[in-house]
Order: sequence, then structure tokens, then C-alpha cells
Amino acid sequence: MLKEKIQSLAREIYGKTVAHRRHLHQHPELSFEEYETCAFVKAELDKLGIPYVTLARTGVLAEIKGDLPSDRVIALRADMDALPITEVDGREYGSENKGVMHACGHDAHTASLLGTAHILQSLKADFGGTLKLIFQPGEERPPGGASLMIEEGALENPVPRAVVGQHAMPLIPAGKVGFRPGKFMASTDEFFITVKGKGGHGAQPQQNTDPVVITAHIITALQQVVSRIADPRMPSVLSFGKVIANGATNVIPDEVYLEGTFRTFDEQWRKEARRRMKKMARGIAESMGAKCNFEVNTGYPVLVNEPKLTDEVRAYAEEFLGKEQVVDLDLWLAAEDFAYYSRAADSCFYLLGTGNESRGITSALHTSTFDVDESALQLSTGLMAYIALRQLGH
Repeated sequence: MLKEKIQSLAREIYGKTVAHRRHLHQHPELSFEEYETCAFVKAELDKLGIPYVTLARTGVLAEIKGDLPSDRVIALRADMDALPITEVDGREYGSENKGVMHACGHDAHTASLLGTAHILQSLKADFGGTLKLIFQPGEERPPGGASLMIEEGALENPVPRAVVGQHAMPLIPAGKVGFRPGKFMASTDEFFITVKGKGGHGAQPQQNTDPVVITAHIITALQQVVSRIADPRMPSVLSFGKVIANGATNVIPDEVYLEGTFRTFDEQWRKEARRRMKKMARGIAESMGAKCNFEVNTGYPVLVNEPKLTDEVRAYAEEFLGKEQVVDLDLWLAAEDFAYYSRAADSCFYLLGTGNESRGITSALHTSTFDVDESALQLSTGLMAYIALRQLGH
């Protein structure tokens, strides 16, 4: 009976959920600048009669209390920020904010949680307990909106017994969802390295201390931390995406600047790897007559899905969708600030299938052609509502 009620409500509001997603897609805002998005969410919550407070400047924490007696509390989370990406031309609901795009599905996440809020508010007479709805800013930029929402009390007064979130995934067909208990998503750290030598004429290298060659040695050597020092059973990735050497064909520059990212699934190894990389880079530079400034921006921790909770949520998804629509997930070396919730409370973060090969909706996250099959928005609202109420004991 509960499932049928939720499915009926999800169908009823499907058009509104799609409209919300398209509005948000047309008006994307960067991390911690989600002022219009925040106002939009508040306006929709006002229409539903759901109380809320503002946290982390552009975040919203709403609360729905069931009419039946219960002290159980569950939190549901969506992120709201977009990315500095220029969207491909030609879409009827394309971004109107040039150079900014919802290329990671956060528009779908926010629209889905608004739809879930509508369903849960409509069913208040049927359940007991409290549902906290977390609309958070800044997932895409450290220190992460999740950490700020937690610092400002999102998981207090009352304290939730579980936090549940979902993420759009174009590699999974719309209609399906995926789960992985235990370690799921990687930690992430950013490296900012400057190698300082002595520049000069390219035809007279003996008079210079060439930071380009030294940097090449450092890049190659640091990969050995992953390939030869890390336990091969522990996934680790080191990638450099920016290297700047402002010389010329015959000019050796004074310095080279590079940026990279390191990701893994073990917090102890994460710290040790950073220590080794810093020591190695500085040692190589010094041995070749240069200096190396090695800065680390500590990013998000490893995201761990609490096993018992995740098994329960997966079972609810199978009840709601059918077993054939629920798939197993592998480790994912992307990073997510949902990891902060998973450190603070029992949590489950699952993937929502949004791909559709027949319609050409296959582009990866963080690309200019990313899109979602909007049929997933009926599933996303209903499933999250069902998970929440089952977790409340209904």
C-alpha cells in the first residue's frame, strides 16, 4: 500500500519535477554562489508548507514531521552547485549563464529532493518520525558544502539515525540504481608544485638549471609512489592536469608550475603517500640544483557506505523497483563531499541511472554534452521517499 501510494504521487508530480530540473539547469550557479538556487528551493518549500532554515549561506535545511508518534530521524541530501563548463549549444533548456553548467547532475538531485519533499509532505498522516532535507551548496569545491552544513548543525537537534543521498550516473541506464556497501568513493587531495631553477638561452643549457627537465623527472618519479610503493591491492591514482613552463623554443624558463590530484581508499596510506611524494619531489629538485615548493590542498575523505544500512536500502530499492533494476557497483575513484556525512553518521550513497543509449544520453559527468534521461526523475523522487519511510519503520 505504501509503495503504491508513493508511486502514484511520483507519477502525479513528474511533470513538475522535470520542470524544476529544467529551470535549475537553465540557471546554474557555481559553488557557494547558489543564491538564486537557494531562493528557488525556499520558494518551493514555502508552497509545500515545509519549514526550513538557511545554513552555510546558500544551503537549506528543511524538516518534515510525520503526524504519528516516533522519535526516529532520517536525513536526505541533495547538492545544488554547478561547474565552470560551457554547455554545448542547441538545447531548449540549456544554460543561460554562459560558462556555467549543471554538468554533474546536481540540478536533477535538487529537483528530485524537492519532488521527494512533495511526496513526504503529502503522506504526513501516514508516518511518524522526522525527515531532514539537506539542500547543500558547494559540493564541487573544497572545503565542501557538506562539511559546512555539518559544522552549522545540519545533523543535530535532532540527530538522524541515517543519511541517504543519490548521484546521477549516465553509465547506468535510466530505470536502474546501483549500490556498494563499505568503501565506495575515493579520497582526493590536490597538489600545487613549483620547481624553481635558473633560466636562460636554450642553446646554453650548461649555464642554466633547467626546471623543465627537473619537473619531467619529478612527474615520472612520483608515479612510482603509486606503482611501486602502494600496496597493489589498494587502488591509488596520481594525475597531473596542468603544467606551465613559460619559456619558448630557445628560452629555458626560471620555473615550472604544475597541478595534480591524488586519490585512494585508505586514509593512513593517503597521509603516507603525500609525505613520500613531497619528500621525493623536493629531493629530486635539490639533487639537480633546483628548489621545489610542494603544497597540498587536503580534499574530501574516503566515502564509506555503512554496510548494514546500505544492505537495508538496497533491499528497499528491490522492493520498490524490482531486483532486476538494482545493480552492484565497483569502487569509484571520483570524490564526493557526501563522505563527510558518512564520517558523521551511518550513511548510504547510491547511484541513480540516468543514461539512455538509444537517445544518445551517454556523455560522462563533467562534460559539455552531459545530460540526463528525465524519465529517471520519476524513479528518483519515489524511491527516495520510499527509502526514507521504510527507514522510519513503515
